[in-house]
Amino acid sequence: MAISELPVPTWRRKGKRGQRAAGSTVKHLVLIILSVSFVFPLFWMISTSIKPTYEQMRWPPIWIPNPFDWSNYPQAVQFEPFFHYMLNTFNYGILSVIGTVLSSSVVAYGFARINWPEKNFLFILMLATMMLPFQVTMVPLFILFKHIGWVGSFKPLVVPVFFGSAFNIFLLRQFFMTIPFSLSEAAYIDGASEFTIFMRIILPLSKPAIATIALFQFIYAWNDFTGPLIYLNNQSLYTVSLGLQTYVSSYGTQWGLLMAASTIATLPIVILFFLTQRTFIEGISLSGLKG
Repeated sequence: MAISELPVPTWRRKGKRGQRAAGSTVKHLVLIILSVSFVFPLFWMISTSIKPTYEQMRWPPIWIPNPFDWSNYPQAVQFEPFFHYMLNTFNYGILSVIGTVLSSSVVAYGFARINWPEKNFLFILMLATMMLPFQVTMVPLFILFKHIGWVGSFKPLVVPVFFGSAFNIFLLRQFFMTIPFSLSEAAYIDGASEFTIFMRIILPLSKPAIATIALFQFIYAWNDFTGPLIYLNNQSLYTVSLGLQTYVSSYGTQWGLLMAASTIATLPIVILFFLTQRTFIEGISLSGLKG
């Protein structure tokens, strides 16, 4: 009998099982600790939003309010035109999603499915733009938009996304390259044009990736603070992020109202993520971004 065919001793099998069980336990403990650290700020925000004023700054802190004070929520939406801010943000998010999906999908198709000179060089050059922080281009862009009279409107926030985003183009390109080229070749034989192949074959098969970049862009627009702060100087155009800033003044911060408004502002994103969770994870895993 060969040495490799000898039965493994029972004690060794039990030792390996014990090591695997210990490793699994450690992994779960680490994940639990990380989960608690991520959930804690959300818990504290909700807890503060339903605390009476005299409990909000008490030390040691009160984790569970007693009693619950729900009056912060109606006061928060009456203190500022909060729902108007949410409507502005929703419009900004929808327009930026449309621009991102249209521009990024077209450019990604060109990089993934069409052969043309210097394609790889220009793709690398496009990816290099991701290394430029917004702080580098912020002043030149503001001067440009000020010169053409766009400051004070949503145009500086919406129009640039119709020219594509390097990250979204990269994500879509990775997904488009996983689609068999034989489908395009069969369409060519049947006389389909490049635009027809893009619209009738590639886009219908890329719904998970497209939904992913749409979700990314909407969340970015919803949480964007720097862009609206720079370009919006009319309070009637304020987004949610700027609207939350109005609860902080030189006379003090209305912590209960601020936490209540923050909870309301967070709720649409949480609902959107849970509704699109399966499509979002599928788009990430199929586009080459999984860890």
